[in-house]
Amino acid sequence: MEVLTAHGPKQVGFSPYQDNGGTALAVSGKDFVVIASDTRISTGYSIHTRDGNKITQLTEKCVIASSGMQADIKTLFKVLQMRMKAFEQQHRRHMPTPAIAQMLGNTLYYKRFFPYYTFNILAGLNEEGEGCVYSYDAVGSFQRVPVSCTGSGHELIQPVLDNQIDRAHQKGLGHWDLSELEAVELVKDAFSSACERDIYTGDHVDIAVINKTGIHWDKFDLKFD
Repeated sequence: MEVLTAHGPKQVGFSPYQDNGGTALAVSGKDFVVIASDTRISTGYSIHTRDGNKITQLTEKCVIASSGMQADIKTLFKVLQMRMKAFEQQHRRHMPTPAIAQMLGNTLYYKRFFPYYTFNILAGLNEEGEGCVYSYDAVGSFQRVPVSCTGSGHELIQPVLDNQIDRAHQKGLGHWDLSELEAVELVKDAFSSACERDIYTGDHVDIAVINKTGIHWDKFDLKFD
């Protein structure tokens, strides 16, 4: 829409979306998954909070982490929890991780004409006890991958993870079957590196380690500037 001013016509626009920054990533192993996200929520050069939450537990074996617009992230989490509660009441059991992955894809695709401004990673153990990571775009397309990163630090972290874990273009080297401790340390190193160059990633990292004994939470400090 154009508005006529003293200096001539001016283009006026409005966007219902806002990117609140932040980074999320997940690494899968044979019998575990590590998923993490930072806690900084910001707009432009303004930091709204240093203790925001972009990661939540869905079941005893499944966790979701998201980046994008904080309002849509909260709404999406509530919708998923509501639908999973309905599943539990109807089937008398928790929804398995692959089923949650499909439900999340369907939920995002349903909103494709006015999508949730969220970029999601779902991580958990399947019914065989294997670690699995699912990566999504905003309208529900997803695939299972060994490692995934999303958010403002994606361009800084994803190439390193591909190089260190997949090793697809390194002759004589196959996929790195890293241990649980190695995965946690790799996640910490990735976030520490990203926050040096990405002003939207920082403050703290919430880390969830999912294995056969349950979900174990940890917090890691980043830069506060």
